[in-house]
This record gives sequence, structure tokens and C-alpha cells, in this order.
Amino acid sequence: MQGTIVNFRKSKHCQTNNQMVVLAENTDSKEKASKLIGKTVIWASPAKKEIRGKITAVHGRKGAVRALFEKGMPGQAVGSKVRIE
Repeated sequence: MQGTIVNFRKSKHCQTNNQMVVLAENTDSKEKASKLIGKTVIWASPAKKEIRGKITAVHGRKGAVRALFEKGMPGQAVGSKVRIE
């Protein structure tokens, strides 16, 4: 399954660099998104290095999920594709 990184998880004054908001394909409701919790997310950098993460929670009501990655993500990851396994 494919997904798109939408943004960092952030608040009014700070942003969390190892947590991203991911919008999965064919997921348009909170119920469908909750079935993805616990799955692995893999982002491949332009240098062909993979950064792995795990889906931890649903983000909002439109089908987005929060992914916790093992280390901080670069800004170039926003808008790119990820693999959900």
C-alpha cells in the first residue's frame, strides 16, 4: 500500500521531527485508518537509504494517520511517497 507524507506533527510553537502525518491511499475515514495502526512505514531517501517507522494513531477524521519514525525526518520528505506494509 502507498501513502503520502503530508506534514510533520506539530503544534503552535514546536514541531516533532520524528513524527509525520501520512495520508494512505483509499483511506477516507477514521474507521479505515484505525485498521492501519501497528503497520510499518518505509520512506526511501533520494540516496536510497530507508527510514522505517510505525503507525501509532489516527490523525483527524479524514483518514490520516500519525507515524513515529526511528529518527528525525528531513524536510524533503514532505510530499513524497511512502510504503505501508
